[in-house]
Amino acid sequence: MATGFGWKSDVAAVFYRCYKGFLLLKLRRFPSSIAIPMKSRLFLQSSWKFRQATAKNQDWLPARVPGCVHTDLLRSKRIPDPFWGDNEKDLQWIEEADWAYRCEFTPSAALRRHKHIELVFDGIDTVAVIHLNGQPIGRTSSMFIKYRFDVGAVLKSGQNILEINFLNPMGYIRERVQRLPHHPPESNDIVGGCSHIRKEPCSFGWDWGPRYATSGVYLPVYLEAWDENRIESVRVIQKHKPKSVGLAFEVATVVAGGEFRGTVSLKGKVVSTFSGLKTEIANPKLWWPNGHGEQPLYVVRLELLVGGQVIDVWEKRIGLRSILLDRHPDEFGESFQFVVNGKAIFAKGANWIPAHSFVTEANRELYDDLLTSAVEANMNMLRVWGGGIYEKEDFYDLCDEKGLLIWQDFMFACALYPGTSEFLHLVKQEAADQVKRIGYRTCLALWCGNNEIEQAPHDILKTPERKKAYEDIFYRLLPEAVAAYDGTTAYWPSSPHNPAIPYAKDFNNEGAGDCHLWDVWHMRFPVSHYETKTFRFCSEFGMQSYSSPEVAATYCLPENFNVFGPEMENHQKNGMGNLLIMDYASRLYRFPKDYAGLAYLSQLNQTYCMKIAVEHFRRSSPKMMGALYWQINDCWPVTSWSSLEFGGRWKALHYAARRFFAPALVSVHVPGTETVGIGNATKSTIHDVAIHTIYDGLNGGPATITWSLQHLKKGNLRSGKKKVVLRYNESIKQLDLDFASEMKKHGARSLYLRVELVMGGKVVSRQTTFLTAPRYLDLQPGKIETQLKKVGTARFEITLSSKIYQHAVSFHFRKTVYRAEDNFFDLFPGSKRRVVIRTQKDMSLADLRKRLETMSLVSSYK
Repeated sequence: MATGFGWKSDVAAVFYRCYKGFLLLKLRRFPSSIAIPMKSRLFLQSSWKFRQATAKNQDWLPARVPGCVHTDLLRSKRIPDPFWGDNEKDLQWIEEADWAYRCEFTPSAALRRHKHIELVFDGIDTVAVIHLNGQPIGRTSSMFIKYRFDVGAVLKSGQNILEINFLNPMGYIRERVQRLPHHPPESNDIVGGCSHIRKEPCSFGWDWGPRYATSGVYLPVYLEAWDENRIESVRVIQKHKPKSVGLAFEVATVVAGGEFRGTVSLKGKVVSTFSGLKTEIANPKLWWPNGHGEQPLYVVRLELLVGGQVIDVWEKRIGLRSILLDRHPDEFGESFQFVVNGKAIFAKGANWIPAHSFVTEANRELYDDLLTSAVEANMNMLRVWGGGIYEKEDFYDLCDEKGLLIWQDFMFACALYPGTSEFLHLVKQEAADQVKRIGYRTCLALWCGNNEIEQAPHDILKTPERKKAYEDIFYRLLPEAVAAYDGTTAYWPSSPHNPAIPYAKDFNNEGAGDCHLWDVWHMRFPVSHYETKTFRFCSEFGMQSYSSPEVAATYCLPENFNVFGPEMENHQKNGMGNLLIMDYASRLYRFPKDYAGLAYLSQLNQTYCMKIAVEHFRRSSPKMMGALYWQINDCWPVTSWSSLEFGGRWKALHYAARRFFAPALVSVHVPGTETVGIGNATKSTIHDVAIHTIYDGLNGGPATITWSLQHLKKGNLRSGKKKVVLRYNESIKQLDLDFASEMKKHGARSLYLRVELVMGGKVVSRQTTFLTAPRYLDLQPGKIETQLKKVGTARFEITLSSKIYQHAVSFHFRKTVYRAEDNFFDLFPGSKRRVVIRTQKDMSLADLRKRLETMSLVSSYK
């Protein structure tokens, strides 16, 4: 229930508080000398043990909570490494077994004196029966609900025993599938059985992840004790004015009554003290997405008082900002853009999947590393994809801190969901819990109902029961929860979604809504197909690449580095993935000489595809206002669409993302095509290029484009420059150049175009463009000269140069965790590239030099 006070008179407010405090104390017969205690908690983190539930004679093994059965079995050496080779297939028995967990604990006398004592599970996975001291206290059936059980009557002094019996998810699924004949009867496939359980969908396997449908307590479990009242949730409402921001708080408490007071602080300094549930922040420091300003976070502290005594506290960090999903009619149809603090933002980023197949293994350090990589690649938005989990608090904390907007899917993906009263009840609870938990977050930009279900409208509309179930969840329950517990953030039914014809047909609409563009990859369309589409917002598109040899060695012996071998095929979850990578890579590059060359070329191909797409999407602004590629991260070491390998290592794509998502971008469009015809002969219509500038930085201004057409052996053939002005959210075609005469004279295979954008005396964007596929280029092998010097603790500078042109030069330090400013770039004769390197640990210059390896395009096959 919402509780608030709006007194006009300070005297009246003081009188009311005094009177109410007296009345509450009198009615509850508290002696005036006894204070009302604050609520207290006892976290149950130690003394946990587990065993297979049916193995009554089996010894109890040590367990970790939070944790899961797979990681507990691994620590006890009862199973091999789940990520190694093809061990996955031998570990499927775990999801078919029931598991028992237990712990012993002793609550304090002070905790037991409270009137109300509850056992709280912030997150439990998934189907479980819970006993305390031999007494049943509750059941769970959703991974996404926060469960509270009253244990006051069962808790005792001294030692208590908590037991959790996890029922295997497969039995639960099969039993429910049998009830619904209009749903697919399969119990093991992604689009069938797993939609009957409210559990992380991708734990049943996806086309980039393993099948490990695990069980366990994956978020904290604790006893929470309280007396008169407690805060359940707080909804924060911001009202932005020209020189101030009003804050209003709608507080849900367990029972009616109580008073509120609060403070707002910034960097340890109190900027507002208030009574009640409203305050005003004068001269606010606004929160901005990455690349658009700073991310100041105010600390809001709300205190719940009874009888003048503080009995509960809600304290969170919030940024002062407004975020609007702007959908208005325009010349192209209907806009789809995010407006932050009145400013339209081009969303630059990627899709986020769970950071680990076993979700408890994703700690703050891992989140921080991955999200820092997003920031360093100039991203400002991530989409939390609907086939994973609602992320942990550390994730949202860090997104608030780093300025990463979050498109938040509800956890529904690629499946039909039942419409039974039991299932809808779980969905309603889940939505309420998660919206209350995440809704106040500064980074939150959008709630989205599901992933890709509307791409199969014929399945939704096949029966009246399916249609009603779909509409009940995604057009009634979820938007109602967002309206009730958030009230500010926009709701979007599905991704992709066509607002003109909801889930009937044409889910990708170039005039409105968001799209998923997978014709390049699944349909084997040419990469130039991206440039034929100008959607309003592209929330998925991607291309796979192989693991680097170093990451591949974490799941496969180097002598087995064959992508069609059983170990590596188990780490390629897309059935046609290897063939598609080979197909697309062969259109651009020659056959590599080893696995290291294959992995390198696959990453160059992935980079090329995403670069063509993103630059076209950015050139299409302001009609198109968002590009989120699939995907930024991996949940295990695997061949996938990610730009960050499992463990955080940057692929070539991530370095490229740093360039094509940069605020100032020079983009070269080649409108012609090159095709292979009869007799394997090539035909080309390529001869001209268009040079564009795109800008979405803080401070525009004058800049200069310089370009030169280069011959691989003869050097510069023709060059020029143009002064331009960069302005916010402008994409402008600056130059049209025709190289037909040079191509006729020298041949496309000897030419490349070098373009740079200079601003303030600094090169802020650079491009190298070919007029034919790179596999036809007459590249010559040559030595890459390197120099290393130490410039600080765990900081080094590498200088690279070459006497000849070298394309896509990559450097790598073996067995070293490091981060480089740039990589996979071109070297030109007579010029040097200096790059700063940060290593995780300090090391000697000699040691780092011994670990250095380099590669370029020509060395991958010669």
